[in-house]
Amino acid sequence: MTLESQIHAPVRHQQILNAARAGDGSVRIKDLALLLGVHEMTVRRDLDLLSEQGLLERTHGGARLAALAPSELEYSRRVHQHPEAKARIARAALALIEEGDTVGLDASTTDLALARLLHQKAISAVVTGLDAANVLASSEVPFVLVGGHFHLPARSFTGGLFSSTLGKLRLDKVFFSCGAVSLGRGFTDHHLPEVESKEALLASGRQLIALVDHSKFGLEAFCQIVLLGGVHTLITDETPALEWSERLESEGVRLVVAGV
Repeated sequence: MTLESQIHAPVRHQQILNAARAGDGSVRIKDLALLLGVHEMTVRRDLDLLSEQGLLERTHGGARLAALAPSELEYSRRVHQHPEAKARIARAALALIEEGDTVGLDASTTDLALARLLHQKAISAVVTGLDAANVLASSEVPFVLVGGHFHLPARSFTGGLFSSTLGKLRLDKVFFSCGAVSLGRGFTDHHLPEVESKEALLASGRQLIALVDHSKFGLEAFCQIVLLGGVHTLITDETPALEWSERLESEGVRLVVAGV
């Protein structure tokens, strides 16, 4: 694969998905090669990758759309879900950051809201999402983007290179979110490679801080990230039921209700 095709792979992947959604849900390699202006071998690699990510199913001579997990929504949609809650949680999270901290952010849209506020503190950051990196690139916050295999639905990075890099770092505070949180299974999410990346990020942190809005409480997703007692602080936007407060207290987890 050429350097040019590597740089533009995420753009090609989005165009492939757009082409599938604009028609009957299927695409052909020959048609995509003409549309994208690349070799058919490049298209085959793109389709294989999108298939591995669960976005497409390979067919003879092409591919068709695969059903996404209900909660692994398109990134553009998730960004606009519960924006006020995310903003309140982000402000509460910023209050926990001290001058001189090195903080880690996952690729969640809640952490993206926090990334937009980091310029208010004299800190450095390690980010794992493309959009958080773009936000910090336009600010004066020094940061490191941990790369690896690009996971299009979350606009994040995963894989062995990603985990190996994080294994060499030690961060003061790590902020993460999830697709669901329950008393029984703790913090869970929908995509295994994404969960493995979150686990690697958490392993690099001295303090682990979960940012979870009220809509995710009492739900369970496919893959477990960490149990409730595995974090130091949980920030949410609404006071949870008494059983949650009691459980968190018994686990030694600090509960912060943003704006309260």
